[in-house]
Formats: sequence, C-alpha cells, structure tokens
Amino acid sequence: MLRFDTILRDPVHGDIPLTAEEVRVLDTPEMQRLRNIRQLGTAYLVYPGAQHSRFEHSIGTAHLASRMIAAINAVRDREGPAYGGYDEHEERVVRLAALVHDATHLPFGHNIEDQTGLLPRHDVPERFQRLFSEETDLGRALRRTGLHREVLGILAPEAVPAAARPPAHWRALVSGTIDADMLDYLARDALYTGLKLTYDPRIFGMFRVERAGQRLYVDLVSRGHLKEALLSEVVRCLEARYYFSERVYYHHAKISSGALVAKAVEIALLEGAIGFEQLQRSTDAGLLDRLARARIPDPEQRARLRTFVEAYQTRRLPKRAAVYPVYANREVQQDLIERFFGAGSAEERRRVELRMGEAARFAVGREVPVLLYCPAGHMQLKSARLLVRWPGADDLAPLSDHADEVPRLGDLERSYQRLWKFYVLALTDDPRALAAVRELCLEEFPGAVNLLEADSGAARPD
Repeated sequence: MLRFDTILRDPVHGDIPLTAEEVRVLDTPEMQRLRNIRQLGTAYLVYPGAQHSRFEHSIGTAHLASRMIAAINAVRDREGPAYGGYDEHEERVVRLAALVHDATHLPFGHNIEDQTGLLPRHDVPERFQRLFSEETDLGRALRRTGLHREVLGILAPEAVPAAARPPAHWRALVSGTIDADMLDYLARDALYTGLKLTYDPRIFGMFRVERAGQRLYVDLVSRGHLKEALLSEVVRCLEARYYFSERVYYHHAKISSGALVAKAVEIALLEGAIGFEQLQRSTDAGLLDRLARARIPDPEQRARLRTFVEAYQTRRLPKRAAVYPVYANREVQQDLIERFFGAGSAEERRRVELRMGEAARFAVGREVPVLLYCPAGHMQLKSARLLVRWPGADDLAPLSDHADEVPRLGDLERSYQRLWKFYVLALTDDPRALAAVRELCLEEFPGAVNLLEADSGAARPD
C-alpha cells in the first residue's frame, strides 16, 4: 500500500493524499508553472469563475486514477482470477503519469496548437521527451523515482522501445476515452464555470481489467443481457463532454479571445521575437508580458502585435464578419483547412487578413485588423474507443463498433463534427467595416456559405 505523507484540500474532491515523491515532483519549477496556466485558457473572459489551473487538475487526475484502481482491484478480489488489477508499483507509476500528464501544456496552448497548427500538439512524444530529460528539474525528479521510462511509456509510448512499453491498461487510466483526466476536468470545469452538470459516481466501479489481455474495459453484460443503465451512464459521460465543448470550449467569445492570443503568438514566432523554449517556460501572464514587450523590427507587424495584445487585455473582442459551419460547407472544408491550418499556412493567412483589413479600412477610413480562425478538422472529438464486453460478442471491442445498437453514439459523433466552423473576425464594431469584409469573403472563399449572410440560404443543422 502506498504511503501518503501529505494531504491537500481540493474544492472538487475534498482531501487528496500525496506521497513524498509526488510532492517532490510537484515542487519542481516545471510543475509549479502549471499553477499559472488556466485549465480553460481564455474561457474566464466568458465564465469569470473559470480561473482554475492545470496544476490542480493534475492533482485531481492522480487522485481519480487511484479511485479507479481501488474499484478495479475490488472487483478482482471479489470475483476471481478472470480479472486483473494494479499492484502497488503499478499504481505508483500510473499516479505519477497522471500527475505530470499536462506538464507540456503551453499557456493558451489549445488556441496556439489547435487553431493555427504552428506548433505540434502538447501530447506529441518529442514534447514529453524534452521536458522529462535530465536538463530539467522535472526530468531529474522523475529519474530519482526510478520510474521515468515507465511514466514516459504511458504518456508517449512511441518514445520508448516497444518491448519496454507498459501494458495497455496502465495508459488507459490516463489517456483513454473515459479516464481519470476526463472525469476530473468534467467535474472541475462544471464547478468553476457554474454549469450544472454531474456524472454518477458509480461510473468509477464500471471498469474491469482483462487478466489475459491486460486490457481495460467496461463489462456491459449481466446474465447474458445488456446492462442498459451502465451503458446509459457511459454515453452520458461522452455527452457531458460534448455539452462542455458546445457551451465552453467552442463558445464564440472564447474563439474570438483565443484568436487574439494565437495571432499575437504567430506574429512573435514568425518575426523571431519569441521561441518555443520561451513559450514552454511561460505562464499565462508571463506570455502576455513577453508579447507586450516583444522587439520586432518591422513597424507594421510590431503595431499589429501591440493591437492584438491590448485588445485581449481590455477584452475588446473581434466581431464575426463571416462564419462557415461545416454542415453548410462540407465540400469546401478540406480546402479551407489546407489553406489556413498548419505551420505552412501562416503566410496565406496573413495575405488574406491584410487584404480584408485593407478593404475594411477603405470603407471606414481607419485600420481594421482581420483575423482568420481555422481549427483542425478533428475538433478534439472523444471518439467512443472505450473497450466493452457486449452481449453475444466473442471478444472485447470499441463501443463505437456498436453504434448501430446505440443511436446516441452516432448522434454524438455527428454533433461533434458540426462544431467545426471557419471564422473571419474583425476587430471593429463598425457595421460598414464588417460588411466590407463580408463582401470580400464572397470573392476569397467562392462556393463557401457564410451563416451570417441573411440571404445565403444556408443549410441548418439536422
């Protein structure tokens, strides 16, 4: 049994015990930085209470991993040898992985990574390898535990040799479909945004470990029949994440505010005023300060950077000149992504933004910055990869394989995909400027349907 030496009081889960080695990991500068990285990025400009950090979320994730392990082990001890579980060493590794799983996050990272594609995502192996190296305090602290490679194998399996990778059920507790990470942020985000959403605590008792295959799964069979109540709770968790995506993660004001930060970072990166290592060491406030003080020789780009930073700091959010939802633009979505998302698209974005800004300036007689927002095509979809045992099936299979029997799963996936929208934003309240930008959109994006055009005849979602 793990020895816990410290107890923290958490507003979501109550008392959370930590081991001495976990406290030493938390006390490294790389982990302390997470105290000043907001979990929901710019969402606090929409939901003022959303000030919670990735630091507390990391602690909550480790705590819920142990809660899941305790329930899984109880099933093993009660029901016999067909079921596996986790011993003390395995729990120690999983808890450490849960504790550091967000250490690679940049300030406002989802806006920078998922909106522009200028930088690789926070969870690519190279990011973990760099942060867990001997050159960082966190890397040295993990090495002193003797579990460095196993922790890396959970968070970035490709970074370790195949023969050294931990069993799949270790990783599934931290990086699965419904995992400790998701169960913590759903509860935490609900508390701090004030949205009334909960999940049934019985969900912690639904997981099993298949001893033979070392796989984590949910047993949906009882006496040969489907456990409909349990299936409903699984789907409800997936629906809860969609609910937050719609209400918080892709709220239009969060999109607009995030676009300001992402554009400021893009300018600073392309002009050589900031580098990746500086981003990785920054906090939310520290990044904004770096951007405000950035030295850029080009006066035009320097002025644009200052405009975007000041607009963010004063909550002067850009307005929507055009919105292109995927449900009305399926034929042009891929073309928009290829033109405007990814590291190679920065110059094309800048060209179109400057051209539209010039049209708006001509209409109103003053500068009107324009920003393009083009998210990645996957929209952070939590697909139903969760393994389940289904009545009549010979082997475990992803829940998504049973979408025909669970219509809500298909509805959920279609709803996620409908969240994708391409935005043209303008930093102005002047309707003449917005109209000028909107007019130029017809030329720049031929065949695309702008939802804000009154006479567009845009198709509505099903």
